[in-house]
Amino acid sequence: MINKSEMKYTPVQGKTYSLFGDSESTERYYLFIKELADKFIEYYDISEIENQIDNHKPIKDYVSEFFAEYSKESGINVHNHLSIYTKEVKNHIRDLSILNFDRTLRTKEKNYHIYMLEYEIVNRINRQRFLSCNYRFALLPHCLRDLNKNCKAESDGIDQVCKGCSKNCFINLASKVLREKNITPYIWMEINLKNLFRQLLKKYGSIGVLGIACIPELINGMRKCIKHGIPVVGVPLNANRCRRWMGEYHENSFSVERLEELVTQ
Repeated sequence: MINKSEMKYTPVQGKTYSLFGDSESTERYYLFIKELADKFIEYYDISEIENQIDNHKPIKDYVSEFFAEYSKESGINVHNHLSIYTKEVKNHIRDLSILNFDRTLRTKEKNYHIYMLEYEIVNRINRQRFLSCNYRFALLPHCLRDLNKNCKAESDGIDQVCKGCSKNCFINLASKVLREKNITPYIWMEINLKNLFRQLLKKYGSIGVLGIACIPELINGMRKCIKHGIPVVGVPLNANRCRRWMGEYHENSFSVERLEELVTQ
């Protein structure tokens, strides 16, 4: 268990989103997503959603349908409620060059909201499946490293591994939590997922993946894992602040508490 004094959560704003919204913490965001997920599970036969994942298909259409129906029945416009976390999406898309064809960078605001619930539903369905796998590994984004330190991570032949050189590094904090739960953490720099899946499945029989990434990239990765029949779970970054989005790296964070909840039996 991580000592809470090791964690320093400073509100951050990303290029398009921040899970802090206008708050000093991400608790309000996570509480609302939990409430939405509870309602989603009441609305659908959960076995239907499980079958969708078992058939290697995404659940985005279910989430989109739920948003429309829930907004109609409750009088709460879900997109309006979540827009406090995605204030900069429209400005970002407006400012993109017409020659920039990166579909992830062009993610629409309503899709951010769908993704926020989508990963939570997948987590609920896949959590026990992930924990039951013979081999479990995590892919951590290198943009989480302590930017004030010269990172000492080294490759173990698969990808970069954290050496714990900075107590203020969120990669170090994540790695501590994961190793305590017998989950192998990697800083994703070189891995070819398709090839790695093939190798690990042959060696271990069953494998599970945990990802930490900004919301659009987290969903892209989770959908790829679902397509390959790999139990996947994920935790979003608190904002998107890497070079892909902002032109250079800026310090970032994620909820270590959510990670602990996700990987604890």
